[in-house]
Amino acid sequence: MEAYRSFIFRLIRNYLIGSLAAVFVVGTVVMVSTLQIPNIQFVRLIFIVLISLLFMLVAELITLWVQLGPIRQFFTSEHHERDELNHMYEKIHRFPGQTIYRIMGPHMLGFSLPAAGLTLWMISTGWLEFPYFYTVVAAACAFLIAIMHALIEYYLTVRAIRPLLLEIRHRGKVQYGMEPSLGGRILVSIQRKFQLSTALIGLFPLFLFFLATYIRLQYMDSEFAKEYILWGILIVVLGAGFALVGSWLLIRDVRDPVAELTHEMNRIQGGDLGRRAPDLYADEFSALISGFNMMINRLEMRQERNRQLLQSYFSTLAAALDARDKYTAGHSMRVAEYSLMIGKLSGMNEEQADLLYKSALLHDIGKIGIPDEVLLKDGKLSDEEFAIIQTHPVQGESILLQIEPIDAMADFLPGVRSHHERYDGKGYPDGMAGDEIPLFGRIIAVADAFDAMTSDRPYRNGMSHEKALTILEEGKGTQWDPYFAGLFIDEWRRQQHLQKPSK
Repeated sequence: MEAYRSFIFRLIRNYLIGSLAAVFVVGTVVMVSTLQIPNIQFVRLIFIVLISLLFMLVAELITLWVQLGPIRQFFTSEHHERDELNHMYEKIHRFPGQTIYRIMGPHMLGFSLPAAGLTLWMISTGWLEFPYFYTVVAAACAFLIAIMHALIEYYLTVRAIRPLLLEIRHRGKVQYGMEPSLGGRILVSIQRKFQLSTALIGLFPLFLFFLATYIRLQYMDSEFAKEYILWGILIVVLGAGFALVGSWLLIRDVRDPVAELTHEMNRIQGGDLGRRAPDLYADEFSALISGFNMMINRLEMRQERNRQLLQSYFSTLAAALDARDKYTAGHSMRVAEYSLMIGKLSGMNEEQADLLYKSALLHDIGKIGIPDEVLLKDGKLSDEEFAIIQTHPVQGESILLQIEPIDAMADFLPGVRSHHERYDGKGYPDGMAGDEIPLFGRIIAVADAFDAMTSDRPYRNGMSHEKALTILEEGKGTQWDPYFAGLFIDEWRRQQHLQKPSK
């Protein structure tokens, strides 16, 4: 609630200062320096200003009270739903825009209508002695002043709402462990703000000078004043064109680097850290882009370090598993290399090939849960013992599911669980067949079988590479995926042919 009270204090302070400055400082000074009327009529005009100011304050404060209603109700409660926090966070961001409508509506009309009515009445009664059309000029001046007041009030309100936004983010973090955010949505584009602001700043004094000078000339030479209108309109049009062109050039100078940084951030969000934002600027954007590129360098270094740590983690797991059995030492690493070769031959991209490699490193991780008397048995396994061995794909999946975060190992689970499935559906643990077997499982199955056949065991020596290739060839379409088995066989024989010494 303290943040809300501070916000109200700043809001009302800014509004009173802005209103008094707009009405008395700008409006009254222009009026006094322009009109040439007796002092008693100036007193009557000041009276009109004070009465109109009272109407304006009442109309605007009522509108402000209504606009603040939802915000006030929100901050009188301590606990809120998550959606309510997000909704109020956005609503407060929109509040500066409501300030513009409030000033251009109740503020301006609350002052202008009573002022115009009282002025026309006093002119009709003879209490004020100047032409009726001066009220039209005064209304135009009031409109210009209201626009500038709205512009200033908008930027002051943008600053005034910041404590409220910080308070909502604090509540979201405390209550739900999250901080409300717009999520990158743009409620008011910087291009629109810059164009309108710079154009109005350039046009306001020009229009005000044109109107004040016209009234002043009426007292000096009414005929020249008529000629002045056409000349003044021409100058105003040229000034307006200059202000609009200048605002367009300024916003382009700001928009381009912002657009480049936004594009680079979207690229990085997609995982591409390969490029850097071009530093083509000599102002503050140069420092911003330099810091941005430095951040990318740090991210790239951290990503590479994490990649190396993760690769080391997988290799360590595989080595720890292989260390249980001296006869299978290096098995996981060789299966990973064979799987990677098949993946690249099939046209996998780098990301998929890396996932395949890591899946193959972990394919036998479930054997950690197999008892030594079964896993390290020298002789042939009994049916019961073989049934225990057949549980290792499921145990491997269960082990990986224990790693946090829950989705960290999601890409590796299919290959670990399905690397003993057969293409004809007679494998385990799920009896899947053909293309319903996960891609990584079909590839690892070929690599795993080849290394198992060519490695020594306590009860047998490993067979020759050619004999293992022949068995793979015979098992294409029944035990192994014919496409991946064929790729492996052809590539292995091609490499063997290249290694043969020429005669």
